[in-house]
Amino acid sequence: MVEGAGAPPPPPSRFARHLPRVAGEELEDFDTLVARRAAREPLAYITGHKEFWSLDFAVGTGVLIPRPDTETLIEQLVREYPDRNAPLSILDLGTGSGCLLIAALREYPNAHGVGVDRSPQALDWARRNLAALGVDGRATLIETDWPEEASPGFDVILANPPYIPSAEIETLEPEVSRFEPRAALDGGADGLDAYRALAPRIRRLLKPAGCAFLEFGEGQGEAVAAILARAGLGNPQIVPDLAGIRRCAIVKSPHHPI
Repeated sequence: MVEGAGAPPPPPSRFARHLPRVAGEELEDFDTLVARRAAREPLAYITGHKEFWSLDFAVGTGVLIPRPDTETLIEQLVREYPDRNAPLSILDLGTGSGCLLIAALREYPNAHGVGVDRSPQALDWARRNLAALGVDGRATLIETDWPEEASPGFDVILANPPYIPSAEIETLEPEVSRFEPRAALDGGADGLDAYRALAPRIRRLLKPAGCAFLEFGEGQGEAVAAILARAGLGNPQIVPDLAGIRRCAIVKSPHHPI
């Protein structure tokens, strides 16, 4: 039969026959999700999830999305403390989603931790993740700025502070510059404000045999090391991430029995 006005439509392909039927409301939801992504909203915010250290973290508006680069801190932590049964006390400065604190607590089942953040929104996400990943009984969250001191101090300090120079934030991908919390990104004019504030505090917060693991941005290693050394923290070890970019400063207490 020659196709024409009265010809029947061609049969659906085998693939099309197996596609689910989408109701009108579901189609509207799908269109909304596509529009959000087209507006450059991060995919992690749209799905509500982001993997970190093989763990599933809930994320959304008001919290920094965990990055693979930050896993470098956990990699270095487990190398420094090979005994997984160690009853470590852990402080996570600027905990955000709680990814660093939770990953550390999952690696050390006898450890206890404290996560601090000045953002109540971020702490809401951290609280949710602590419960979902089964470590809420071993962690305390505190809404505060950088703490001054703690007695008797902590065995481990983890920190991924804001380190993007203020003028560079608008040059980042829209997913970052327009959607992620600026307070978690903005490190001041040279990106190093947080390290200047943290360095003297870290010295007071660490136990005599303690170690701190700090993330920094590409090209900031020497400047961060100098800030830490001026605070009396010796010569930190600078280690790269998996891409070979210098990413993490390992700082030992001045009283550490190296």
